[in-house]
Amino acid sequence: MITTAPAPAVVGVIGGGRMGAGIAQSYATAGSTVTVVENGAAAAAAALDRVATGLKRAAERDLLTEPAEAVLARVSTVESVDALPAEADLVVEAVPEDSALKARVLAAAERAVSTTTVLASNTSSLSVTELAAALTRPGRFLGMHFFNPVPASDLVEIVVAPGTDAATVEAALQWTRCLGKKDVVVKDSPGFASSRLGVALGLEAIRMVEEGVAEPEAIDNAMSLGYKHPMGPLRLTDLVGLDVRLAIAEHLHATLGERFAPPRLLREKVARGELGRKSGQGFYSWQ
Repeated sequence: MITTAPAPAVVGVIGGGRMGAGIAQSYATAGSTVTVVENGAAAAAAALDRVATGLKRAAERDLLTEPAEAVLARVSTVESVDALPAEADLVVEAVPEDSALKARVLAAAERAVSTTTVLASNTSSLSVTELAAALTRPGRFLGMHFFNPVPASDLVEIVVAPGTDAATVEAALQWTRCLGKKDVVVKDSPGFASSRLGVALGLEAIRMVEEGVAEPEAIDNAMSLGYKHPMGPLRLTDLVGLDVRLAIAEHLHATLGERFAPPRLLREKVARGELGRKSGQGFYSWQ
């Protein structure tokens, strides 16, 4: 991995699901000591296993400069936000897209770490400004929107709230570039840049399936072959998760209006448990 800036020495990641584990793996690979917070021993063990699996795959592709075991040794788990290392340079919250949950977790993290720690949310669409209102030091907080799968993705979207300090933005940029990733900086607004545009394309593709315009594969091929997208909007929706896409669409519908109204087909699929790759069935079969 080629990096252009020093990595944070100590990183906390709250939530060890697919995104949180990917963030932990990326920073551990860059040399950081990483603590992952998960609720309960079983969930903590599963999070560590996700990181180990990701590192094994990276090693098989010759993407590591040291043995996977050495990188994994820098990752540990705890079962409470209160157990985050107080000396953490950066804490990234990566819990589900629920604003009340994120606000509670971030407030607890702020109490656990030092006054110099940068707090970040991996939210893909929720208001960073509203989340900052739960904190006593909002200047040390911003959005760091990573993309799935985190180790392989090139982008981190840096989302700046009105109260975010300039020094916090500079630190986040450095800690993005240390991963070998590129950044875009956006002001806090519904859906930021990436989710707002990505969801708009995905929802229209779902409406096209709903209206019988074409099959999912044909729609995806049109965008992949015609516009050079790395994957089509429906396959990407399966990868992100239909439930995640629905939650983002509902938020954008509430804040930006009818053009983001979730299609009936999306709601029906989520209700049936067809959530994409993670459930084995979405617009494609992942069995």
